[in-house]
Order: sequence, then structure tokens, then C-alpha cells
Amino acid sequence: MLSYKLWRSFVKEILLLKRDIGGIVIIFVMPLLLIVTITLIQDSTFKNLEGSKIPIIFIDNDKSEVSKNIKQELENSNTFRLLTHYNEKSAQDAVFSGDYQMAIVIPKNLTHDLNSNIDIKVQKIVNSFGLETDSTIVNKPISIAKEIHLYFDPATNVGFKNSVMNSVNKMIFEIENKKIYTAFQDQLGTTENVDENKNFISFKEISPKRNNTEIIPNSVQHNVPAWTLFAIFFVVVPLSINLVKEKSQGTSVRIKISPTPYFIHILGKTFTYLIICIVQFLLMVAVGIYLFPYMNLPAFDISGKMFPLIVVTLFAGLAAIGFGILLGTIANTQEQSAPFGATSVVVLAAIGGIWVPVFLMPEFMQNIAKFSPMNWGLNAYYDIILRNSGIGSIAKELALLFLFYFIMVIISIFYERKQHAV
Repeated sequence: MLSYKLWRSFVKEILLLKRDIGGIVIIFVMPLLLIVTITLIQDSTFKNLEGSKIPIIFIDNDKSEVSKNIKQELENSNTFRLLTHYNEKSAQDAVFSGDYQMAIVIPKNLTHDLNSNIDIKVQKIVNSFGLETDSTIVNKPISIAKEIHLYFDPATNVGFKNSVMNSVNKMIFEIENKKIYTAFQDQLGTTENVDENKNFISFKEISPKRNNTEIIPNSVQHNVPAWTLFAIFFVVVPLSINLVKEKSQGTSVRIKISPTPYFIHILGKTFTYLIICIVQFLLMVAVGIYLFPYMNLPAFDISGKMFPLIVVTLFAGLAAIGFGILLGTIANTQEQSAPFGATSVVVLAAIGGIWVPVFLMPEFMQNIAKFSPMNWGLNAYYDIILRNSGIGSIAKELALLFLFYFIMVIISIFYERKQHAV
């Protein structure tokens, strides 16, 4: 008997949706337009940045070995395009006015003074061991330290400044080490061929792999799960509106006086909208797999991951449905439920990392993001798509999503009983 009542409740929800063409458009069409538009924009931007170089001003007052090495390293980095037709004053004006992000000015006699200082230091060290040295070199005064001037646009990101300064400092350090090694070889008469440029300690980036193929996140792998979640949570709007319609049309009164428990009514809505969430997910995945390659975008690869992704979708759908039920239960008019539902979904998406990655947010916003159910769902999707995790690894996120649904429904049932009692 309960199964029959649950079935009739499910049929009722389907009939309500069929009468609401606007709701159907919001649920299915709008997310598809968003995912295509946003992914195209982000992917084009990514490709443009990937293939472009940052123009910077490079002024070489040394015109010798060290400055040439620095210039060659900057050119080989494939990050910068060097502009060399400036003097220091014009470079400063151009950078401070915002025309360019930075300028590098190499001082005069940098190579000569560096070589002289290294020779003096090496001679003194060799002399301390009692070996013959050139006294004229040992007694020479050490030159004043040289400064490489770095001009930055005041609007330049601090991280970019630190990265450039660290890179230049590393280049100078390696050049100086090489010269010191060569100077010792000359003083000691050593001719042993040692690769002094090979670092003993190096860095190797290791990313998750599948079938020996490195997984590199791209715009599609971000936008498909992100906008799927946005679409799933937008069912809050039609769901809450339908609940308000039931109140205004007297349907809720007939439900209350019927022998059917109120939780059956809730379960009917839950099952109906869970099916909608699954359909939304499948449509988004289909766009990622079949449409994006024709738009010169990467294909969305979910090989061997379909089941855990559907599990995440179900739990994310539960969270969204729970929120929609609570909103529809508390709201008395469509003017209350629709704007608040749409606004709250947008806010949850903003703080949940749908638009801006959480790690780019201020620290206090990162802490707030931990309370967004969209962030729980997005993390679960990422764990599966990018980190090759299984159901066990996302158990925490799934538990949080289900707990959110449970709490929302319990509050709705108690609120409804209180209103009925009054």
C-alpha cells in the first residue's frame, strides 16, 4: 500500500513539472548553455595564455658573459619576450605607468667585477693552504657589491615578483658557482672533467596516472562537475515553487487530511527530483564527451568512473532536494521562494568553488567554503576525476551531503507539524 502511495506521489510530481515549462527550461536548458559558454571562454583564455609570452624590458649595461647568460636563460624559459631598446630611465617610466609588468637592468662591469672578486677569494683560500698564489691578486680590494635593478609595475602580483626575483637569484647563484669551480680548477691545475652544472638534488613533479598516462586538469574537467552541481542545486527553485503552489491551491490541505503519511509525500518529491538530477548529470557528461570535441575542446574522460560519479550525483541531489523542501515548506508565496532560492544557490556556488577555485580565496573565505554543500560535492567529483579515488575515499563528503538532506527534511517535517497543529 505504501509503495502505491509513493508511486502516486511520484506521478503527481511529474504532472506538476509537465505544467511548468519555465521550470523545465531552468532545470535542463540553462545549465547546458552555461557549461558550453563558460567552458569555451575559460579554454580560450587558457590557450591564449599558454601560447603567449610576457613582454619585459631587459637592459644590458654589462654586455658580457654574465648578462648574456641571464638573457639566454630568460629567453629559454618560454615565459618572457625581452625588449632591449630602452634605457633605464625610459624603462622605469614605461613600467611605472603600467605599460609593462617589469624591467631588468644589468649593471656595468658585472662580469668583470664578479670574476675579480672570485679570483681574489679563491687566491686567499688557496694561500691559506700554503700554496703559491699571485700576491698582486690577493692584495687587490674586493669590489663593491653589484645590484641588478628590477622594476615592477605597482599593480603586479606579489607572487609574480617573488617568482622572478627567485629565478634571477638562482641564475646568478649558478653562474657564480660555476665560475668559482673553474677558478679552483685553474689554481690547482686540475683538469678532471666533472659536470659541475648537474645538480645533485633536483625536482620531479609526480601526478596521478592512469594506464601510464599523466592526468592533467583542464577547463572541461573543472566545468563539467562544477556546473553539474550548479544545475543540480537549481532544482531548489522549481521544487520550492511547487511546494508553495500546493499551499495556495489547497493540495497541501488534502495531503494533510489524507491517510498518507507526510514523509511519503517528501519521499515522492525526493525520488522525482533525484531522477531529474541523474538526467542533468547524464546530459552534462554527454556534452563533455560528444559535443566538446567538435568545439575544439578536450573531451571529458570518465573511463571506469561512471558508477562513483553517479553515486556522488545522487548524494548531491539529496542535499539540493533537502534544501528545496525546507525552502518550499517555510515560504508562503512564490515571490518568497523563487528569488531566495535562486540567490541562495548562486551564493552557495560562489563560496563553494564553482566559479573561483577555493585555494584562490582569502583564508576566511576558504574556511566558509567548507560549509557549502556544493564544495563537498565538488571535492568528491574532483577526487574521482582527478585523483582516481574510489567510494571509500569520498565517504566523508557523501556523509556530509546525506546529513545535510536529513537535517533539512527533519526541520521541514517539524515545521509542517507545528503549522498543522496551529
